[in-house]
Amino acid sequence: MTVTSNHRQADYPIEPSFLNRWSPRAFTGETISEEQLLTILEAGRWAPSAYNSQPWRFVYALRGTEQWDRIFPILNDFNQGWAKSASALVIIVSKTHFTAPGATEATLSYSHSFDTGAAWGSFAHQANLLGFQAHGMTGIHFDKAIDILGIPKGYRVEAAAAIGRLGDKAQLPDYLQARETPSPRRPLSEVAFNGTFVAG
Repeated sequence: MTVTSNHRQADYPIEPSFLNRWSPRAFTGETISEEQLLTILEAGRWAPSAYNSQPWRFVYALRGTEQWDRIFPILNDFNQGWAKSASALVIIVSKTHFTAPGATEATLSYSHSFDTGAAWGSFAHQANLLGFQAHGMTGIHFDKAIDILGIPKGYRVEAAAAIGRLGDKAQLPDYLQARETPSPRRPLSEVAFNGTFVAG
């Protein structure tokens, strides 16, 4: 049995909200309350992590605030061009070391980026459930993020996300309007293998 939603079709009967989450660039520019944004980030807080180390950190800014003005230049020029209409920006950071249970010294966490990705996926899904969309991006100035946000050693800037309500794609340049649609995915058979890895 397949599931179809948002012009997408899943090969197996998953919850339709996974199909409804996508990464648009056209946002309405309306405001989001801090409570709404923190509700979105709360979902990220409950993501799983190795040893429950919870390496994710979120630095956020609401549009129209001084924090927005500080964080916005972290995006590269291309992403500034469309993210200016988002309701909020989030810089996603991971803590690279942790102290394992029973240990006395911190060591490198092999999964800090993986775990933080799980948190990003959780809050992107929650954004959709609240009627927003979240667009993740690595088109940012990582050195600026470290400087502007005062991020110390032992932390890694992973990505940024723009959050907002879906807007009219006519506000985008022509070349982006053509891409403003939920993207497809590879068939599950190309990414899930029974017992043997298949490169490709």
